[in-house]
Amino acid sequence: MTIERSGETLQWLNTNTLIGFREQRQAWHYRQELQGERGNHFDGPVPRERVEQLFGFEIQARPIRFEAPIWAQEGTADYDDQGNPVMWVKDPGHVMIVRSDRPTVPLAVHGSGYKIHQYPEWLIKSVDRMLSGDLAIGSAGLLRGGAIAWVSVEVPDTFTTAEGVAFRPRMLNVTSCDGSLATRRKMVTMNAVCDNTVDLALKEDGREIRIKHSSRSDMRRTEALEALGLIHASAAAFEAEVAQMCAETVTDRQWSQFLDAYAPAVPEAPIRTRKNAERKREDLSQLWTSDGRVAPWKGTRWGAVMAVNTYNQWVARSNGDRMERAMERAITGKTRKADQLALDTLDRILSPV
Repeated sequence: MTIERSGETLQWLNTNTLIGFREQRQAWHYRQELQGERGNHFDGPVPRERVEQLFGFEIQARPIRFEAPIWAQEGTADYDDQGNPVMWVKDPGHVMIVRSDRPTVPLAVHGSGYKIHQYPEWLIKSVDRMLSGDLAIGSAGLLRGGAIAWVSVEVPDTFTTAEGVAFRPRMLNVTSCDGSLATRRKMVTMNAVCDNTVDLALKEDGREIRIKHSSRSDMRRTEALEALGLIHASAAAFEAEVAQMCAETVTDRQWSQFLDAYAPAVPEAPIRTRKNAERKREDLSQLWTSDGRVAPWKGTRWGAVMAVNTYNQWVARSNGDRMERAMERAITGKTRKADQLALDTLDRILSPV
């Protein structure tokens, strides 16, 4: 069975993502906007009613039926293309997951015990207590044809560290119906210069809550979450980590060593592989030396990690929309893993055993 993924078209992205605080998100201009009142960008927070409209369908579990050959007299069963008698048989152990507004498009197949977390209930009602005067909806959207959904809750203002790093801490409230994600409350930080996701300071226990899609799912587990306090605690942790990383020097020689370890040249490889490796090294070096998203912190550990982070999110080849790709990488944890690989590689260069 083919499971649909995002159409990755401009129309899809402009009608299935909602972006708030437009003036404070410098990277969202990479996406062309729809004009008029149905546009998906907002000067302030995303209106709650627009999120309700976006999630205005039900995730449904439909029974699965399949054709099975039978011995039957003529007229007692359907026939396949070869004229053999068949009958429809239900699969009692599995269900097909669909959207109520697109019932013929399967999003996933699950065991019959799978519990659906409806998007309005788990991503709108569950964050209502967070939407005080200090918190608002910063973004919301659907990925993979509606199989993944998120609502971001954040403070309206951008923070800036003493080192000049502008950032916005946020809480991603995410869920899925394709089995790829548990329902999660996940703290992340966005670099406001280019809307990069940065997870470096958010590894501590308690900064993420996961709820599985099982019969024991209970949304009340998340209601005691002190969202505002958690966001400000994350901001303080991020500021401290940026300060520490900016204080660590990376010389040009160490950068070259890092580049050789992280993105090695492959002179003996086939020409296409060799060219791709060369391009990656050139792109990373350009970010390090002259790109405004990274170069202000050249010569520091922070600058080196941001070169890799920015490359992975905005420069590396992508088959789809980069904003969608960046959000999916943040939700699924791929960004954190990529940043950690860069950190581990730097550790070997800066602190050799």
